[in-house]
Amino acid sequence: MLVLGRRKGESILIGPDIELTVLEIGPDGIKIGISAPKEITILRKELFQEVADINRDSVQQTVSLEDLKHQLQSLHLPKSL
Repeated sequence: MLVLGRRKGESILIGPDIELTVLEIGPDGIKIGISAPKEITILRKELFQEVADINRDSVQQTVSLEDLKHQLQSLHLPKSL
């Protein structure tokens, strides 16, 4: 990991197209502005991780065809649907 110190108004370039600028420094954290091409997706890491966790959990909760058949039979639906 590269660690750089920056002051308010100073920037960091990532490649030729992405610029991070320190906009504000406060007691609760900093505000960073990001300039990047529209095709670059920018997500907060915690949001990305939450979505990844939800996707992983949904894949693990698969239902077998046999289980699904038993669940449908327990509904007592008319045979002519």
